[in-house]
Amino acid sequence: MISRSNRVIRRRTVVFISLLILLLDQASKFWARSHLLPNLSQPFLPGLLQLRLVRNTGAAFSMLSDSTALLGLLSLLVSLGLLAWIWRSKRLDLWLGLALACLLGGTLGNGIDRWQLGYVTDFIELVPFRFPIFNGADIAINLAVLCFAIDALSQRHGQAKS
Repeated sequence: MISRSNRVIRRRTVVFISLLILLLDQASKFWARSHLLPNLSQPFLPGLLQLRLVRNTGAAFSMLSDSTALLGLLSLLVSLGLLAWIWRSKRLDLWLGLALACLLGGTLGNGIDRWQLGYVTDFIELVPFRFPIFNGADIAINLAVLCFAIDALSQRHGQAKS
């Protein structure tokens, strides 16, 4: 799957990872909607995490609240753009491929919620911090940012060696 000598990841592996992220995200959201009561906190890891089911009609940090149609369209366009990027790339470096996989899986996960439900299911709450409630797709999108940063730093480091 991954060649260690030149740290390349195959396109189909990138798509597989994104589908795995999507499946885990949708399964966890289904579980949350089935087992958690809205806005009622339930301890998960005391002092660190609790579960609280909320409906998010906006984007991160409640931006664009009640803009489900616009955000759903944006999710679709970003997903199509990411798929085109993946399939048009002849070679994907490992960190870039992982970034694209996480971003695609997360974008599709939240997009499906918007298209099917009219809102995004959020249910993970950090206890020690005042931070928005989030979900698995949000985690994947944040991991994508980290992977993009690692890719950029490794590209810069590679150029400095040349």
